[in-house]
Amino acid sequence: MEELSLHILDIVENSISAGASLVKIVVEINEAEDLVKIVVEDNGRGMDEKELKRAVDPFYSSKADKKVGLGLPMFAQVAEACGGYLKIESEQGKGTKVTALMKFSHVDRPPLGDLSSTIFSIIIGHPNADFLTEIKTNKGKVRIDTREIKEILGKDSFFHPEIIKFIKESIEKEIQGILKGGI
Repeated sequence: MEELSLHILDIVENSISAGASLVKIVVEINEAEDLVKIVVEDNGRGMDEKELKRAVDPFYSSKADKKVGLGLPMFAQVAEACGGYLKIESEQGKGTKVTALMKFSHVDRPPLGDLSSTIFSIIIGHPNADFLTEIKTNKGKVRIDTREIKEILGKDSFFHPEIIKFIKESIEKEIQGILKGGI
């Protein structure tokens, strides 16, 4: 995966596959501290110790129809290549938390990518789950909570074309506002 936003998408899809009803996504970019931190935390079924140890093995997948699981191993490799690490914490029945940390200035750090489209796709693609997204940069902070959106607009409104357009435009405006200049 050539963009960090695609790694986020992959982890969120894992969360949904694990039965998560709430996924928290945190992206923190701190140029002053030379830091990129990405956290995806869910309330899915979690993993036992055996699964947790194998989660970064590219020849392991918890999905019955797949023989390999490259998402987490590739993300771990990217983080380590950029002077950081990938950490997975999980408890059966309580959920999983994936944290990636890397140097902002590292020459091998992939670009963030189209985070607006990624977040929009996640939200619209999984209307029965809730997402809390926080993006923090030196330029500001954006917080998007689908629980609040659903409370204001109604849960079923996510399928209305005008609401979808409004959500997409709002996400783009908010996220692009703090990511000006590219990251």
